[in-house]
Amino acid sequence: MATRKHSGQSIHDFATWQPVLRLLRAAKADEAGAAPLRVAGRIGRRGWSLALRHPAPPSGRASRTEDIQDEIDAVERVRTAMTEVGAEDVSFSATIEPAGTTVLRLLGPSPAVEPGIGTPHPGALILIEDSLPEPWRRLPDPTHDARPAPSADPASLERTLRERLPDAIGATDDEIAAAEARLGVRLPEELKVLYRVTRARWEDWAGDYETAVRVSEAVRCELSSVDDLYVAEASTRHFRWEHAAMEAVVTRPDAPVQGVVGSPGWIVFGGNGGGDQLAVDLTPGPRGHTGQIILIGHEESVGAELLADSLTDWILDRPTHERRHRGEEPPLVAHVNHASIKSVREAAHPGLEVLSIGVWDGAPFSLAPVIGLPRLRTLAAYAGTLADPLEIAELTSLEFLELGPQDWRALLDAGAVPRSLSAASITAYGDHDPLPVVAIANEILALWDRPQIIQTVLEGNLGPLAQA
Repeated sequence: MATRKHSGQSIHDFATWQPVLRLLRAAKADEAGAAPLRVAGRIGRRGWSLALRHPAPPSGRASRTEDIQDEIDAVERVRTAMTEVGAEDVSFSATIEPAGTTVLRLLGPSPAVEPGIGTPHPGALILIEDSLPEPWRRLPDPTHDARPAPSADPASLERTLRERLPDAIGATDDEIAAAEARLGVRLPEELKVLYRVTRARWEDWAGDYETAVRVSEAVRCELSSVDDLYVAEASTRHFRWEHAAMEAVVTRPDAPVQGVVGSPGWIVFGGNGGGDQLAVDLTPGPRGHTGQIILIGHEESVGAELLADSLTDWILDRPTHERRHRGEEPPLVAHVNHASIKSVREAAHPGLEVLSIGVWDGAPFSLAPVIGLPRLRTLAAYAGTLADPLEIAELTSLEFLELGPQDWRALLDAGAVPRSLSAASITAYGDHDPLPVVAIANEILALWDRPQIIQTVLEGNLGPLAQA
């Protein structure tokens, strides 16, 4: 594994880490003895993961910041040093001798590795630079036969909006044309009508919050200005490889909205105040209408929800009943575990894209039933659930593979890591030492000649435990 001595920057000064290490050592005081203690954790700009016990607040009182002030102060000391060097996330592992002698290893970062979630272990390994999971590469199907809903009525929509917003400043034809040029798409007539009535610029309201509220009430959403319209293509939805690879794009024959991640025909014009976005849909599903209004949820990564058949329906608050598929079809994403599908054979079918084998109390599974399936692109297998990990080498279409350290070790030793992969993940549970996981990660990265996870070694002394 690649290592380097510290360079003298504050994030690489042992003193920066002493408060965090002392807290972690104190939390393991009951384990202290003649053997060294091992502690690990992760500190990021937006959160941290440290194995510390938090004191219970007094009866009748909620937890307060001051209850963990020592932890917050210790973390902020590291975060300040991270800011100075532009680091977003740092994982670490340390070995602490009984006398306080400590070897601290900072792990990474690497441009080829996503940060772990709530763990010092590395996240997904990006084996092909700038690669995208299959759902993020999918474009909507052609919609040549789609038409606006019969309820779409630009004239009625304009009358209603002008009655509700008589003093609004509307966008000019040139401003609308500029928005179309910027977006690279022609705006539907209903959306043009909306912005001809109000261009929704904050400066037009002279900073008057009540005016903004009146506009929101009139259009039933927090309206974006004509300058802030954007197209919700797949790139606008953030993803982590290990999550996105488990998704599948499904558009049923009677679906009003296509089940894609994003579309060049989803024009976002507002929000609901809770993080979800409203869009005009120009690429509807088989049973949808051009110009229908959809909700792009911030908690979902794929698809959108139909709100109204037209912008006129939305503004006039007419009820819309989403048409849902009720038929039974084999799932494109199959979960095999003790609470779901009970065998790999039961999950196998020609359209299967994702196979996830979870917690299982029975005999390990053979992958023979899914060998040769043309669309299987993702395999995630809980530790100990595979009878023969080397069967993975016969899954020639995999683009993402998630395994435990032992199964990865078997593949690496046999030279059987599938070269079709675009990304990979090593799943380690509990208090698993991150150093062996990082070593395996670097072996996998090396097969694709990708940047390694660098260890930075710091040494110092925390003093005897009684002084911690």
